[in-house]
Amino acid sequence: MNNQIPLVDLKAAHEEVAEEVRAGFERVLANTAFVGGDEVRRFEREYADFGRVGHVVGVANGTDAVELALRASGVRPGDEVVVPANTFIATAGAVARIGARPVLADCLPDSHLLDPQAALAAVGPATRAVVPVHLYGQMAEVAALRGQLPDHVKVVEDAAQCQGATRDGRAPGSGGIAATSFYPGKNLGAYGDAGAVLTDDEAAADVVRAIANHGGVAKYRHDVPGFNSRLDGLQAVVLRAKLKRLADGNAARRAAAARYDELLADLATAGRIVRPVTAPGNVHVWHLYVVQVTDADRDALVGKLNAEGIGAGVHYPAPVHLTPAYAQLGHERGDFPNAEKAADRILSLPLYPQITPDQQQRVVDTLTDALAG
Repeated sequence: MNNQIPLVDLKAAHEEVAEEVRAGFERVLANTAFVGGDEVRRFEREYADFGRVGHVVGVANGTDAVELALRASGVRPGDEVVVPANTFIATAGAVARIGARPVLADCLPDSHLLDPQAALAAVGPATRAVVPVHLYGQMAEVAALRGQLPDHVKVVEDAAQCQGATRDGRAPGSGGIAATSFYPGKNLGAYGDAGAVLTDDEAAADVVRAIANHGGVAKYRHDVPGFNSRLDGLQAVVLRAKLKRLADGNAARRAAAARYDELLADLATAGRIVRPVTAPGNVHVWHLYVVQVTDADRDALVGKLNAEGIGAGVHYPAPVHLTPAYAQLGHERGDFPNAEKAADRILSLPLYPQITPDQQQRVVDTLTDALAG
């Protein structure tokens, strides 16, 4: 009997769509529409409808999506872009790849989302954009930022972890521009790398589409400097099949998160862990269920869980300013205390639509034993 509980069960996710994907692959192979084509166009329209935005442009991966959204928002070499210290490194990497400078801001202590006031304080004369990261399945504050930023500073949302989430009734990209990732482990995951830019701005969508196609939308026409970042037809097949099931999958994630909340109540009351917090106005889609470990060695705890077949993880073990890649920003420990505290304490527990109550009980029992030991 397999007693492993993975952090995310990609095999179970594939089994739900296997026949539909197989049939779609046969269509693509028959039509030889390997890059772009009808499957991509249909997915873009279907995801735009799902996400309640006017335009979706499929691209090669989520990092490219952030870069393209920033470029379409006017970010150029030498500009500054405010990003959270608590994010996956790709958010800062997309800024750096343009030749712009990431300027870091701290996160909120409870939700770990970008602190709007810290972000506003980081805005300077060279700032061109602020990137709120919608983390773990819920959205950062966008309206609060837009209402207080100068007109020349744009909000570019990093929505890689929140497909299907809303805040105060608003979805990522609506009224602005957002980037998302379809990396396999996401709520909507491809069978490899893929991503998209979401926007209500038709002109911005046209710019993204052109830059991602070597600078033009027609063959051998190059209007702007660009590069190659296009969504494959085979990946679009997978995404179309999974998109049909995304709302139900997100509902299953919410139910599983609620079960964890109940199962972890005693550990929380005892002060051993802190359960995740949903920020006001958010409809959470629980890409990750992230607790904070308060009085134990988090890394040792991960090792104990993994040794018992529990696929626990850490998202993310180091804030951007404490990674060697961004040492040149000149920060040191203590500059972003909330992000640093989170990085030392956070622990991601297995969560996916197919996880069972019995599996969750075993996760919590194993966690309890590991904390006691």
